[in-house]
Amino acid sequence: MHETLFEYIKTHSSTPLTESEMEVIKNTFVPKKLRKKQYFLQEGDVCTYMAFIVKGAMRQYSVDDKGVEHIVRLSIENWWAGDRESHINLTPSVYNIDTWEDTEFLQATRADFLSQLSSIPAVNEVVRHLDERFAIATQKRLNVQISLTAEKRYSELANSYPEFLQRFPQHIIASYLGITKETLSRIRSHTVIK
Repeated sequence: MHETLFEYIKTHSSTPLTESEMEVIKNTFVPKKLRKKQYFLQEGDVCTYMAFIVKGAMRQYSVDDKGVEHIVRLSIENWWAGDRESHINLTPSVYNIDTWEDTEFLQATRADFLSQLSSIPAVNEVVRHLDERFAIATQKRLNVQISLTAEKRYSELANSYPEFLQRFPQHIIASYLGITKETLSRIRSHTVIK
């Protein structure tokens, strides 16, 4: 499983990893597996781990007073999963994160990350790159949600992350887009007709 993470680091860093650094990473990131629909994090718990997904898919969501799920993030292979606010501030999470498929991942605690990984230049470079991409993606997603029609939101998702449309069912995609299943069904049927 660690080979996938090493390849990710190699892709996102100009600094190569040494053998000793790879050994530190292996000792810091613990392999885990969850079956479909198991929780990685439950609302009210502190997000003590961040996960690098090797195989599978996760979703991060909140549940409102009426029991409606509001999906804020979808994650698949080579993506990171976890509630960053809870993880950094050590505060209870307002989100649930569960697996949508059987999922294999590598997880590390913030304490281990700070004590073991912060001295590895390639890891620091990857974290900077990840933070930049996360900030850009969050800003883009916010703009899409507040300024585009449902049809354009779907089109943006289909163009940016087509694999989501294949991996997640319609009700999850609808929640992620902030629309009803019926609206999504209408958009998809209209898109197919064109």
